[in-house]
Amino acid sequence: MKFISKILNSRWGIFLMLAFLLAINVVASLWHSRIDLTDEQRFTLSKGTELLLNNIDEPITIDVFLKGNYPSGFKKLASATEDLLREFKEVAGNKLSYQFISPEDIIAGTSVSYADTLTSMGLLPINLTAQKKDGQEQQNVFPIALLHQKDKIFPIQIYKGKTPIVNVKEVNNAEALLEFNIANGIAKLNQNIKIKIAYAIGNGEPMDYSVYDLAEQTLKPDFDLSLIDINQQPFISPEFKSLIILKPKLSFTETEKLKIDQYVMNGGKLLFFIDRLNAEMDSLQIKNEVVAYDRDLNLNDLFFKYGVRVNPDLIMDLQCDYLPFDINGNGQFELLPWNYFPVIESAENHPINKNLGYVSGRFVNSIDMVEAEGITKTVLLHSSLNSRIIASPALISGKENSTAPEDNNFKTANIPIAVLLEGKFKSLFSNRLSNEMNDSLKAHRIDFLTSCPIENKMLVVADGDILMNSVVKGNQPLPMGMNPYTYGSQRQFPFANKDFLLNALDYLINEHNLSEAKSKDYAIRFLDPKKINAQKNFWQFLNIVLPIFMVILFALIFQFLRKRKYAV
Repeated sequence: MKFISKILNSRWGIFLMLAFLLAINVVASLWHSRIDLTDEQRFTLSKGTELLLNNIDEPITIDVFLKGNYPSGFKKLASATEDLLREFKEVAGNKLSYQFISPEDIIAGTSVSYADTLTSMGLLPINLTAQKKDGQEQQNVFPIALLHQKDKIFPIQIYKGKTPIVNVKEVNNAEALLEFNIANGIAKLNQNIKIKIAYAIGNGEPMDYSVYDLAEQTLKPDFDLSLIDINQQPFISPEFKSLIILKPKLSFTETEKLKIDQYVMNGGKLLFFIDRLNAEMDSLQIKNEVVAYDRDLNLNDLFFKYGVRVNPDLIMDLQCDYLPFDINGNGQFELLPWNYFPVIESAENHPINKNLGYVSGRFVNSIDMVEAEGITKTVLLHSSLNSRIIASPALISGKENSTAPEDNNFKTANIPIAVLLEGKFKSLFSNRLSNEMNDSLKAHRIDFLTSCPIENKMLVVADGDILMNSVVKGNQPLPMGMNPYTYGSQRQFPFANKDFLLNALDYLINEHNLSEAKSKDYAIRFLDPKKINAQKNFWQFLNIVLPIFMVILFALIFQFLRKRKYAV
């Protein structure tokens, strides 16, 4: 101590002290650590996210449009977003920067606002209903972030509320998904080579404007999309990480099923979106009634082998979308609920459907789970608590909405609509491979596999219209899942069909291992009003009076000891 005191009292002491403090600050800026004391580890990034941030190739700038006089829920969401981006910058360093922008601001050098630019990009605002003292107030909110890297832009929807009312649970869910959504966007920007996926054709799958959003807006920006005619190809190449089979209308041959089966056995990820019954809105609009009958796709045994059965029936649901009906026959149309267009709920039991909004369905079938050794089945989408099943052949008539549905008939709850299958699938053809099939495989130097050598995943959805978009006059495609009869009106609702597909692809392909970030869940901790009233005085005393008393007591003791020491 004397040595240190001698140095500090020397003529160079002050300079040595400054040099020491400077060295401490430099070391602290290069290496420091923090402790996350929250139960949910809110401020601890997942390993996949940290690895991603450490491997950013080119600098990324993030523009967040949550700056403004918003309700308290969105102010909290904006604060949580800033906290998370600060954590991201701690890891990424100079490779990541961010800024908060008001949508009403004018873009520099132009007369256009950011709100107009976002809308032109197809990023629509949420028409929010905020509760005020003097009533309700309508407000457009853009809970959106734009990620920029060189000439690439990736949009992120930060908040995906199910209702226009600010909901504490939905804001909390948005906070829980912040890390995944932003990290997933960074992964997409940082991806130099697009992942190859295939869209099956040849069995009546749609190829018109009804899949414009799916192909051009949803898949092509992030994936290398190819068309595969299963009948014409000798086999489905494993270079395609996933294969989408959407709403086929023609029966599959045994050879086609063998190709699909062996694609699965070799690790390919299948996404089935099947309409087992032939029920179309076009026929209903022309005849005002249609008989829904089985398409006979010849896929029953394949599904059964993998662990599910798509039933030849239709789900009717009291929680449904709207269609215009001429009730009085005078040409005056009125928007009424149409029970054949269920608004599908998410079970929220998996990273695919975690905090997912409602999904729009049309003429949906039900799914049963069947025994399949080693296969885990997870229901991702299901009907509401008030639904029913009608068997085929079913007569669907536009006159059904002339009278209100009898609620007593809608007693079935949570009918499965989308199921995730995981495990080592066994081949449908393990005991039924014909010599002709075997010779065909050998001719193309393909080894027949009786089962998956490693774990595989598959998604089966009993509705093909989920991924399709409506087309209005002039061949103008609407966003996926959007109702053309409520588009642009107060009944317009942003369904989560696109999010469901992208979440499924992210999970099935799993290139960036961000499932840990997707699985985060934040608990909502409400204060108990009864305890607040009962313990109000105690906590006020503890937080206000006690600290002041402790300061005064410390001052009195300090003065007493000082007088006692220097009294002599």
